[in-house]
Amino acid sequence: MLLLDTPLRDVKLIEPTLHRDGRGWFAEAFNARSFREQGLPSDFVQDNQSMSQRGVLRGLHYQLGQPQGKLVRCVSGHIWDVAVDLRRTSPDFGKWAGFHLRPLTSEGKLQMLWIPEGFGHGFLVLSETAELLYKTTNHYFPQGDRAVRWNDPEIAIEWPLAELDGLEPIVSAKDTVAPFLNSAELPPAEAPSQERIHA
Repeated sequence: MLLLDTPLRDVKLIEPTLHRDGRGWFAEAFNARSFREQGLPSDFVQDNQSMSQRGVLRGLHYQLGQPQGKLVRCVSGHIWDVAVDLRRTSPDFGKWAGFHLRPLTSEGKLQMLWIPEGFGHGFLVLSETAELLYKTTNHYFPQGDRAVRWNDPEIAIEWPLAELDGLEPIVSAKDTVAPFLNSAELPPAEAPSQERIHA
């Protein structure tokens, strides 16, 4: 398993080892021991799966009170996945990074994205449909459910909307009116740190 740095400290791309033969391939998408050895969390409490159609844009979501770290994998289709650092004491506060996630990369590698607690998360579906599978470090907590506006000009995410060929992004009513970063209720400054992640 390879652990790759990204433009955001603590957000990591993970490449599990693929074992190939004439029949296809096999990979350990999650192995608690391997994750611990790489300094990643190994205690996930919930698996979520979603299916979305082309043009659906979800985000930027996070939780207060019971923050969730997310291990994200695209199991069908193609998404543009985005993480935004919402930790007010972080040097990367307000910065974002985007990643093209597919079942396999163009180089034939399996990639997953680790997004720690304290980050907003969102994605845009670029294929006809896409399925996302993600593990979380905490249970869903409806009272703590929050979002920052996906098109906040202060964050200025470069969503690849041109790849939708004129289709307008499909955004939920809740996400459409989510607050901007400067007025959002953000994780507390004393939110759990991710120092266990190797820089």
